[in-house]
Amino acid sequence: MLAGIGFTLFVAARVLLAASTCTDPSVRKEWRTLTKDERAEWIGAVKCLSELPHDSALTPSVHPDDIAPLNTSSSYYDDIVYMHMDLNHLIHFTGLFLPFHRWYVQVYEYALKERCGFKGASPYWNWAKDAPNFFNSTFFQDFDPISGFGGWGNLLNDAQVPNGAFSDFKLSYPSYHTLRRNFTLQPYIGQDPTLFTEPYLYANTSFTQSEVDKMVSGFVGDYKGFQTYLEAFEGAHSSVHLIMGGDLGGTCPSTAPPDCTPGPTFSANEPLFWMHHAMVDKVWFDWQNANPANADIFYGGSVQMIDNGTIYNKYPNGGPPMLSLDSVIPADGMFQESTIEAVINTTTGLLCYIYD
Repeated sequence: MLAGIGFTLFVAARVLLAASTCTDPSVRKEWRTLTKDERAEWIGAVKCLSELPHDSALTPSVHPDDIAPLNTSSSYYDDIVYMHMDLNHLIHFTGLFLPFHRWYVQVYEYALKERCGFKGASPYWNWAKDAPNFFNSTFFQDFDPISGFGGWGNLLNDAQVPNGAFSDFKLSYPSYHTLRRNFTLQPYIGQDPTLFTEPYLYANTSFTQSEVDKMVSGFVGDYKGFQTYLEAFEGAHSSVHLIMGGDLGGTCPSTAPPDCTPGPTFSANEPLFWMHHAMVDKVWFDWQNANPANADIFYGGSVQMIDNGTIYNKYPNGGPPMLSLDSVIPADGMFQESTIEAVINTTTGLLCYIYD
């Protein structure tokens, strides 16, 4: 475990080397292709972050009224979650969605390495493999206490995950609780019908292999169209979050105060969040590499426009002021800030990785 100053210097060095050539990219692999020891190493590093103390470098910059106040008794893992909470309205349904989460998974990997000795590359979870029979997928049947993600939560105990390596994973936001999962096949019932136009849709139909293929092969030269489809309220990104319920789905735990606001803010509580967003990033990566017209293009606004379907349909990935490749990705003091341009390509700028 390295001191915080060492981690700061490491990230700063990465920024200084941003213009260097990526000659030996790391390879991100699907979780199920990792060896048991590789899975245990990643899980061990994640749990290590949750045992480190709060970092006073965390400096919330947005202060939205729909999140819990900062808890200085929380863990370093909680601090990384709180970044997502504080920045939530800037990084969803705006042009920052894909670049921010690409950067977020990468700096999380840096933290795993520098603070907890992780040696590998960030894994991804190909949820398209599980879509046909999501609840009964073998992905949720690895109960190994060292290398397994565990299964569904116990509904008699606030949907807390009862098995696997994360059965004792404690989280601070929105209130102190243990990791939760609650299978929710139809999560859109009762939502705003102008935004959720198919309320009875089965969520697992949104992230099948055919849907992934449609995204990767379609939207040629159309960044806005690609992001809009992937991030749609009933699209692949949202559906994976909400079908999982619990923390990834943004439901408030039983310990939460009455004013707890459900939603995506604290979804990074769930360790699967990182592999889910690595998969989202892989879909973007595959789309970028599917056609030269897709490579390194960007378009999006800085203001979230989701008050109703009319305004959303006009500005599905953000309204003006518009962002550019020079726009800065906010970091709330936790990591060195980056520009969108520095993460638009995974083998140039700040990044040096590919997918298998």
